[in-house]
Amino acid sequence: MPTATHVPAGPALSPWLRLAAAILPVAATAFIGSISTQENIPLWYEGLAKPSFNPPNWLFPVAWTVLYTMIAVSLWRLLGAKPDTGPLRQGWWLTLAVFLVQIALNAAWSPVFFSAHAIGAALVVVAALLVMVLWTIRLAWRHDRPAAWLLVPYAAWVGFATLLNAAILRLN
Repeated sequence: MPTATHVPAGPALSPWLRLAAAILPVAATAFIGSISTQENIPLWYEGLAKPSFNPPNWLFPVAWTVLYTMIAVSLWRLLGAKPDTGPLRQGWWLTLAVFLVQIALNAAWSPVFFSAHAIGAALVVVAALLVMVLWTIRLAWRHDRPAAWLLVPYAAWVGFATLLNAAILRLN
């Protein structure tokens, strides 16, 4: 039976390509989130009714900076955990695909919520994101447990964001 401690014979990518492949999708997601929120926080978001548990606005970029760093390190580790052969190889490709889907959903949420002001649609996106992050953790566990653990705070934050999005929808 395959174990989570399987170590590939060699890296899946060269060190620089692996680093770029881990950083670029996460940095692109962060950039999309930043450009979607900058104008819309003072012009739209500030005017929304929010629940009592809504954090102060300064906390969001701090939290996301830490989380995006952890997400990139997790992806970097997963890219280095590609099995050379065997049944885990197909599972690794699925893990990578699910990881990239959750990154795409993450990138989609800010434009849907902040730019389009579509609070209900954003709730659908963030709920799907939560499911995909949890699935990514589950799949990554077989290939690299530290990579999976690095995503746990992200899952917690996305769970909180789902609750917050639902509360904002209800109040507005």
